[in-house]
Amino acid sequence: MKPTLGLIFFPAFDWKISPTHPERQERLLYTRDQLLEEGVFNLPQIREYRPRLATLNDLERVHIGVPSIAKLITQAHLVSSGGCLTAADAVMKQEVKRAFALVRPPGHHAMRVVHGIRGFCTINIEAIMVEYLREHYGVRKIAVVDTDVHHGDGSQDIFYHDPDTLYISFHQDGRTLYPGTGFPNEAGSPAAYGTTINLPLLPTTGDEGLHRLFDGLIRPILDDFQPEIIINSAGQDNHFSDPLASMSVTAQGYARLADKLQADIAVLEGGYSVEAALPYVNTGIILAMAGVDYSHVVEPDQSLLRPQDPRCNKRVDELIDLQGQMWSNREKLRAAALSKCGPVWARDKSIYYDEEGIREHQEETAHYCDNCSGYLTIETEAQNTRFGDQDAYIVCLNRDTCSHCRSVAMDQALAAKRSGRWDYVLVQDKAHSRVEQI
Repeated sequence: MKPTLGLIFFPAFDWKISPTHPERQERLLYTRDQLLEEGVFNLPQIREYRPRLATLNDLERVHIGVPSIAKLITQAHLVSSGGCLTAADAVMKQEVKRAFALVRPPGHHAMRVVHGIRGFCTINIEAIMVEYLREHYGVRKIAVVDTDVHHGDGSQDIFYHDPDTLYISFHQDGRTLYPGTGFPNEAGSPAAYGTTINLPLLPTTGDEGLHRLFDGLIRPILDDFQPEIIINSAGQDNHFSDPLASMSVTAQGYARLADKLQADIAVLEGGYSVEAALPYVNTGIILAMAGVDYSHVVEPDQSLLRPQDPRCNKRVDELIDLQGQMWSNREKLRAAALSKCGPVWARDKSIYYDEEGIREHQEETAHYCDNCSGYLTIETEAQNTRFGDQDAYIVCLNRDTCSHCRSVAMDQALAAKRSGRWDYVLVQDKAHSRVEQI
């Protein structure tokens, strides 16, 4: 029998934020013990892979590190992101039908510009995999479904200008949980309006509300978008026992979701109930992705399971209606937004790095072109980084940025350099997978 599911494990024994931090190696070790005990690795549907190292070029297709991404990461980050690339290769080479990268450190809070660690994340391992799929396999339309209880503000930031990446995130309402973002009006920049879909759920939303939302909205949108690849940013902290959130999803709820979603590649994100949840949730997801019966996967202790508040389904129905209308009308809304903004669109962002106390202010400008997807310029000022206060002027060139836009963008970078205003002037060139300082 040809294996159905590839598994990649990397517990990162040598990486930690602190000895008692909730994002620690035991998150994977308890799961692996459970899988060994249940004989999952002996199933003919399962094939295990060793992760490989990603390269700095893989990272620099996505990230601009200040002063450089190399100075902000460890080897563990290269293996964690490399595990995702291993998963991508296994699926694209048709060695397995699907793959699940159970790796750490996680990534969905890491934004395009990186000054340090925020939300336990330094680099965005799913986004790195997305760009790798495009660079090496020519994949264009990709859907990322983020099932973490925290809004994936980093993934949203990276995909916000990309109409070929559909980013769907359901999460506990940002008014009640970190990072305080992820509302329906965050729908993408004008050129990509409608391909960012945020679904903030009320605390205590459980299996019933989650599947009501998936069946009524997420599945129809995926079917309409018709992605070539579906990636599950597989956070598991919607579980009822998770210490960092207030939701009521069970291991069976997660397994049934994985069964319905049929993601090509899943990547572990959050989930901090190390003993009571993760071994069972991960086992259920793995069995579902492998096409094996998961109906007997049940947590041994459901005493903490809170009933879903009656208001949760009302919120779900409101989101189905609101976001369903937005999706149906996205082309008209996108055209209107582009007409209103003209050749440029700008936004200001205030970003806090909770793990390091860094405060950043960004002014990001999208420059549009009739002949290509244009380019970005970013002005970033950060306080209290590992390297002191620092600022940078950044130009981001896309793969298809035309020669005229490249020339104009480089003139802007050179003018910024001549001004003497910036500590760093950096150019990200996706066509050559690199970031250069000028």
